[in-house]
Amino acid sequence: MSNPQTEYDVVIVGAGASGSILAKQLGLAGKKVLLLEAGAGTPPNINAFMQRFYTSVAKTPESPYTPDLFTPPGSGNLTDPSTLAAGRPTVLTLRADNWQDPHQAYLIQQGPQAFASTYERVAGGTMRHWLGTSLRFLPNDFQMETVYQQEVNWPISYDELDPWYCKAEAEIGVSANVAEQSFLGITFPPGYSYPMQAIPHSLVDDAVDTATQGMTWENLPVNVTGTPAGRNSQPYQNRRVCAGNTNCIPICPIQAKYDPSVSLNSALDTGNVTVWPQTVASHVTVGEDKQVSGIDYIQYQQVTGPATARGTVTAKIYVIAAHAIETPRLLLMSKNGGRYPNGIANTSGRVGQNLMDHPLYLAWALAPQPIYPYRGPLATAGIESLRDGAFRSERAAFRIEIGNEGWNFAVGDPDTTTMDFINGMNVSQLNPPAAGESAPAALWGSALVNALNSGLSRQFRLGFLVEQSPEATNYVSLSDELDPLGLPRPEIHYDLSDYTKEGFVAAKQVADAIFAKMGATQYTTAPAPNDPTSFEYPVDGQPTRFKYFGAGHIVGTYRMGSDPCTSVVDANQRSWDHSNLYLVGSGTFPTVTTANPTLTIAAFSLKTADAILQQLG
Repeated sequence: MSNPQTEYDVVIVGAGASGSILAKQLGLAGKKVLLLEAGAGTPPNINAFMQRFYTSVAKTPESPYTPDLFTPPGSGNLTDPSTLAAGRPTVLTLRADNWQDPHQAYLIQQGPQAFASTYERVAGGTMRHWLGTSLRFLPNDFQMETVYQQEVNWPISYDELDPWYCKAEAEIGVSANVAEQSFLGITFPPGYSYPMQAIPHSLVDDAVDTATQGMTWENLPVNVTGTPAGRNSQPYQNRRVCAGNTNCIPICPIQAKYDPSVSLNSALDTGNVTVWPQTVASHVTVGEDKQVSGIDYIQYQQVTGPATARGTVTAKIYVIAAHAIETPRLLLMSKNGGRYPNGIANTSGRVGQNLMDHPLYLAWALAPQPIYPYRGPLATAGIESLRDGAFRSERAAFRIEIGNEGWNFAVGDPDTTTMDFINGMNVSQLNPPAAGESAPAALWGSALVNALNSGLSRQFRLGFLVEQSPEATNYVSLSDELDPLGLPRPEIHYDLSDYTKEGFVAAKQVADAIFAKMGATQYTTAPAPNDPTSFEYPVDGQPTRFKYFGAGHIVGTYRMGSDPCTSVVDANQRSWDHSNLYLVGSGTFPTVTTANPTLTIAAFSLKTADAILQQLG
């Protein structure tokens, strides 16, 4: 650990995407930076992560990373989050029997629906959930209120963010083609090219593309477009070329995909950046002059606590980069002896409000001919042409991700279907009983090989990332449940609006139409009525039960804006209330928009780094 007497220019809470990119830029400029990271530090290699993933009884997005999901490791017993100094949510606690159990689920969920996305508490881990999708937002995404009389405008336009998008694409290392990405108003500077050529389309992409040629939906073309990817199509930043492991989430085994450790290691190489791992920020102190004067921290040595050290760090500028749940938690905890009963940076009353995600509609089918999934990155193309249109005045938009991993996401294949065939079960629906039989057959030998070849080679899925409207009734607050450090755990109130649910209806209809065009047999199943990540909504007058998944896109809760009365930060992500405090990450997004947030997080982080450097002089 660094000398506590070091004078820092900037203290940053959180070493994920925003914190690491900021630290790198500030360190390159010669500023002294301290990063407080709640989780374990970044290891010298990912061998331990890979071993934990290989041996985990559940291959979830969280399984490779610390702390262990199960206690003891390798068992089926979920670790009690109330025992963890830096707890984190997991998708394994989204069942009807455990989503509201504080000894199973880290988030204290109050409903009425379950918030389905999760995150890490380990340096850079916030993006190890990340697939690598590096899409730009659309120009109309920034002006929803003006164009469609929905949601709210951003305090910045696409054109203003464009140069920062270019810098972010270089920082991440994005593989894409400018001509292919010039749709729905997206423009690039003259002569601009991405850092690397595009990742090739998969055979699954080609099959969908061929079948949908000339297809329209609500007068919009259904076009398959390559997805800009934060992974290497050629050597870049000392990272290897993507080898096609269909395992981008939860971990790229060869590290061809960008994650925040890339920027963090560059930051450390400047010699001006220090990281304190296993250090939880517990309170932000504000002086009488409304300037932040210090951040209190608690350190621990064992993941189950207790505290081993406490202290306060000071700097000229403070940055909270703990994402859209842990950042409002820290702000709300910082009551300053009652002078800020509703937490700091909260004159607007908006801290914690407008929690959003991209609730994801998943549909899966068997193509009539082999299309050979389970090769290449998890997704290499999608359908972006339905992300904008006049319909957004009535219902949510969505982008469609074409999956290369067969039914892995949908049912856990190839394992599930293989076990069905071997053990005479039918969980995947690919081993139904033969005519006149009451139970599926158990297969072996050539019959097993033929069945697997026939089924697994034709699987594919579509994922619809549905726009969620910002609602004040979706929010993060402080629970009465405490962690081992004595800090309140995050309490979540969450639901889906009719605007968002209408987007699900359209997603189902588009999926049905695409499968019909392909001559594919659909196997999408309805969720159980008590599934906390499901809802009922009419489709063509018939009640229909939908299931949604979390996209890992945790957005909102300290939005940016042009009015201090209705927003928490300005367009540089600086607090309206405290001029030496910046709140960064997707929590500042006023809307979730129609694209994955990471590229925009990086663009704003670079913009904010520039603003901080100007403020420091």
